[in-house]
Amino acid sequence: MCRVEIFTHVSFSESQGGILDFGTVVHTDTAEGAPLVLLVCEHASNRIPAFLGDMGLTAQARESHIAWDPGALGVAQQMAGRMSAPLVHGGVSRMVYDCNRPPEAAGAMPAQSEEYDIPANMTITPDERQSRVDGIYTPFTRAVSDQIETHRPSLKLMVTVHSFTPVYHGRQRLVELGILHGRDDQFALAMMQAKPAASRFVTRLNEPYSAADGVAHTLDAQAVPNGLLNVMIEIRNDLIRTPDQQSAMAEHLVPWINRTLTGLQERGVL
Repeated sequence: MCRVEIFTHVSFSESQGGILDFGTVVHTDTAEGAPLVLLVCEHASNRIPAFLGDMGLTAQARESHIAWDPGALGVAQQMAGRMSAPLVHGGVSRMVYDCNRPPEAAGAMPAQSEEYDIPANMTITPDERQSRVDGIYTPFTRAVSDQIETHRPSLKLMVTVHSFTPVYHGRQRLVELGILHGRDDQFALAMMQAKPAASRFVTRLNEPYSAADGVAHTLDAQAVPNGLLNVMIEIRNDLIRTPDQQSAMAEHLVPWINRTLTGLQERGVL
């Protein structure tokens, strides 16, 4: 069993009335032994810290894909169990801070997402932005870095796990699984080459997003500088709504990833 470490953060902001309690901003499910893979799920939670209220959004918006990646955490946890891998996952909604974006990116604290305005982000001050960087982004990136350092002798691969909505701006998405890469395309291309012949999922490279959409920050900032192979997996969220679906998806992905690692090892890449 993994032991779970949680990181809470309290910050100070004059413009928001002093002490800010962000609560638990990142969780780390640690692994024993010598894991080959580090899993990361940046958009695991739709929790909004109490001091931000509802951010001016309806309950429907706060439960929707703009707030988090539904189903992604369940898949990542199932994968971690099957791979004996550590897992770092976010504890705050990406509307508050998107941990897959650098602080300077507009999408780190978006004023609008899909058809929704996010009122609490539309008038955010520089001081308020910095408090979220210090209170959420910095602890999250530190947790990922800590796991890389802890398991540096054995780690070979970082996998980030995400989900996407079946309908985007009124258009149905036919892709079901996306295999994405940032600056380093080696593992993503190898995964596509090792794709199961009998796969029942429509799988495409760099869909429905690509690095051009700014989605590869964690891979490029954490995996590449540390010499880790890396890949981002996007799963259409209607396929992973239930625990059984999440387990089935992990059962599909884990042997595929392991087979890809073995193939690269046989080619002398690892």
